[in-house]
Amino acid sequence: MRSVVQRVSRGSVEVGGRIVGEIGRGLVALVGIEAGDQAGDRAWMADKLVHLRIFEDAAGKMNLSLVDLGAAGEKPGLLLVPNFTVAGDARKGRRPSFDNAMRPEQSEAEFGRLVEEARALAPTVDVRTGVFRAEMSVHLTNVGPVTIVLESRRGE
Repeated sequence: MRSVVQRVSRGSVEVGGRIVGEIGRGLVALVGIEAGDQAGDRAWMADKLVHLRIFEDAAGKMNLSLVDLGAAGEKPGLLLVPNFTVAGDARKGRRPSFDNAMRPEQSEAEFGRLVEEARALAPTVDVRTGVFRAEMSVHLTNVGPVTIVLESRRGE
């Protein structure tokens, strides 16, 4: 499982001219589910997303996570956007291969389980989503900018 994660002051997803998911301060994660992803990959990703320490503390160091912000009384957001192209491989040639992406029938359910795990791990975080298999417009204001790529099976 791969995610491209951006720290944002706000983010939203629009489908057909209508906002379907919106957050304030928090993270926007474009999530690609790969063939072979299992429960352990999902658990790792959910945990990493809500506990990733990329928000500044009082000393200006990236030392706080979404969970930390929520515990401090904020209502941070996590906007999860299903995006099969994140599972693409562009190492060879000029056109990316999406052979490694999990088939849509399975990945939709897997994405839903990821959303539920993130919500269960971080009840003080406002978890929102895009729409699976929809043409989406993703809007965000990246702060920093801070962008991190997470891979649950890196190095295998």
